[in-house]
Amino acid sequence: MPGPTSRRDFEALQNGQFVDDGGQAHDLVPGSVIASVPAAREAAERYGREVRFDFLDDRAVLAMLYRRSEDTGKAGVLGCLFALPLFVFGAGAWPFWDLVAVEKPRSFQIAFLVADAVIVVGLLVALYLLRRRSLLDVTNRNMRCRARLYRKIAVIARNGGADVPSLYPHYGMYITSRKFFPEAPEHPVPALPEGNSLT
Repeated sequence: MPGPTSRRDFEALQNGQFVDDGGQAHDLVPGSVIASVPAAREAAERYGREVRFDFLDDRAVLAMLYRRSEDTGKAGVLGCLFALPLFVFGAGAWPFWDLVAVEKPRSFQIAFLVADAVIVVGLLVALYLLRRRSLLDVTNRNMRCRARLYRKIAVIARNGGADVPSLYPHYGMYITSRKFFPEAPEHPVPALPEGNSLT
């Protein structure tokens, strides 16, 4: 079914739902389903000790996925703003070279290559600088680390016969999700609306 694409839409979701990278709504797989597979339960307990998180607590997992969705949404806005100019000056440089620059004097060709490279590198650096604070934020990195491990636990449960949808929990991986920082502060528990609580 079509999912929400904004925070306000997310707050209208039904009990135990979350939003994936593409803005689609999905039902949370209960911790009891994951725990029904001994290997997944053992992994959840082991990883939970490593990152100080209860992967079998539905409320905690829903809150984590909520934060994960918010984090992805912020990155997506910046990605959209930079995608078009990167495409124009990146992929668009080749047809311009073939149709125009190749017929121009050598000095024009060199100037074009230098200018295009400066623009592309500048856009990439600007995107990194705008995302740097969030990418290096240890609280966010802990959330991403937990989300990555939750995905691994879900795969173990699915391979063990549990009713876990393919690709669950339906998001990509983060480069900045490999290390856990035990001294980092926790995100405050999001004030999930009544429509998306597990009470």
